[in-house]
Amino acid sequence: MSVRAADHTELVAGDRDCLWHPFTQQRGWAGEEPVIIERAEGTDLIDTEGRRYIDGVSSLWCNVHGHRHPVIDAAVRDQLDRVAHSTMLGLTHPGAIRLAERLVDIAPTGLTRCFYSDSGSTAAEIALKMAFQYWAQRGGEHARRTRFVSLRDAYHGDTIGSVSVGGIDLFHATYRPLLFDTLKAEPGDISDMERLFASHHGEIAAVIMEPLVQGAAGMLVHPPGYLRAVRELCDRHGALLICDEVATGFGRTGRMFACEHEDVAPDLLCIAKGITGGYLPLAATLATEEIYEGFLGEHAEFRTFFHGHTYTGNPLACAAGLATLDVFEQEHTLERLQPKIELLGELLDEVAALPAVAEVRRLGFMSGIQLVDYALELRMGHRVTLEARRLGAIVRPLGDTVILMPPLAISEGDLRRLVAITSEAIATAISHDAGGLDLPRAA
Repeated sequence: MSVRAADHTELVAGDRDCLWHPFTQQRGWAGEEPVIIERAEGTDLIDTEGRRYIDGVSSLWCNVHGHRHPVIDAAVRDQLDRVAHSTMLGLTHPGAIRLAERLVDIAPTGLTRCFYSDSGSTAAEIALKMAFQYWAQRGGEHARRTRFVSLRDAYHGDTIGSVSVGGIDLFHATYRPLLFDTLKAEPGDISDMERLFASHHGEIAAVIMEPLVQGAAGMLVHPPGYLRAVRELCDRHGALLICDEVATGFGRTGRMFACEHEDVAPDLLCIAKGITGGYLPLAATLATEEIYEGFLGEHAEFRTFFHGHTYTGNPLACAAGLATLDVFEQEHTLERLQPKIELLGELLDEVAALPAVAEVRRLGFMSGIQLVDYALELRMGHRVTLEARRLGAIVRPLGDTVILMPPLAISEGDLRRLVAITSEAIATAISHDAGGLDLPRAA
């Protein structure tokens, strides 16, 4: 049942009076009627007025098997009967141990140690600190390895370290005085990265990259072989490779991890989002045994990795994570995903032919529909979002790139409906009160 109209009105007022939303210009938000999600079923979100919406972005790219999945629900409820939280500083618990074992088992070869945190940003931050401290503790010429290479248009999160290796000016430029300097490589251009290694010989601690797809950049897909070439370049120059699979992991590209497409094993792997099926905050940074052993020593040597979070390895989140992996196996999620990936490609071919669409970029279930260049003040991507919402789907834009990343569990029927809604929303948005394709273009 939906909430009473009076309750809905009170909730709207409370939101406008008290909340500050992420990545949202609050002045514009205050002028719109908010959608207040009260519950969910499968791959649908349901608002306080009982309206249903296809979750076309997996609740910000994290939901995998759908909402209220009985296996994951039961696992979290069972854990509630045991303990909801216990620190991992000086203690451990069964869920954290078992999930670490499972993650190491499915991760690329050579990753043997699991360090928990609570978001993709912290997973990346931890990888950077591990790489930096690893080289510092090796001493000698190795201590010169203090520089990081990242890609232009990279996004690794919103904490200061992860922003430092980011490359999207809209998100990151304001904080430049707070950041450490990094080396930026042109995505997909291995010669550009070779140039950086040559000009900073012996100084590079690690390359950090989103393998195959740069998500927040608008689903920019790297050319085949680029990831493998970066791995070989790191090996040749003795640098570490950090792969940020926060967005690409847990089936989004059609494999459990994007690295698998090119048979690449990084030295450090960052995972989050889908790790709990979209249920609870949890992240992990996986490391090789060589890196782990670089932190071993006597107490007085202070080689400890001095980093931790209150909710590191939270038992409820670990229970959800274990259940999520169980569902992958029980429901053959990756195998059943393959025909849906093919279907999505066919459906998006029709969207790509729309006059308002400049390009469709896609790998697996990660899709970005780039609109042609309309004037910034028209907020065309946002218009598409509002139209899609009216038609019964939740999508989100990155600027004027409309993102589709539904849960892996979405049915073929709902996948067809999601793309049809998105197509209609694009057509309506460009014509409604805007003169169609004669809209003023951005310079």
